[in-house]
Amino acid sequence: MIYTEKIQRAIKFAAKTHNHYQQQLRKGKVLPYVMHPLTVGIILTKAGAKEDVVVAGILHDTIEDSISEKKVTVEMLSERFGQDVSILVLSVTEQDKKLSWDERKAQAIEHIKHFSNDSVLIKSADVISNVSELIDDYAREGEEVFSRFSASREKTINNQLNVMAAILKKWPESPLAEDLAYFKEKLQNI
Repeated sequence: MIYTEKIQRAIKFAAKTHNHYQQQLRKGKVLPYVMHPLTVGIILTKAGAKEDVVVAGILHDTIEDSISEKKVTVEMLSERFGQDVSILVLSVTEQDKKLSWDERKAQAIEHIKHFSNDSVLIKSADVISNVSELIDDYAREGEEVFSRFSASREKTINNQLNVMAAILKKWPESPLAEDLAYFKEKLQNI
């Protein structure tokens, strides 16, 4: 069975976390935020990822982006989805949101060196979803798209390129390596 009960529960949990509790939208759009983790889940499914990896992909932003009144914790994810899922979600979560943007992004890239292959898959699907959306938005809106981000155009693009390079270096044979290389090249040309 591909569409399992655990995946269904993850979708509902992500929808509650991102859309019900905080009405979170994609940056600069009227699209519900939950579209992003669902896209990550689809990418992981197409890459042949195991159920727990798909579930973790769907939940990958729940700790990082949950509001304090309804804070999602590692313990909560462990209880509902198992320890393997919670460890994977934690592995791709920015650890200290109090750091500056530059420090957080540098720390996240450094952290990729220690990823398991499953974490690499999740991060890859996350980046593919974000970068493909950025490229599509740029094609429609031009430079205006970068006003949505807290960092400059140059920093935003360079960060994504550096993340993709780190992922490709960590696991060059990943099932998503070809997709990453494709979007890396497209991003370099905008």
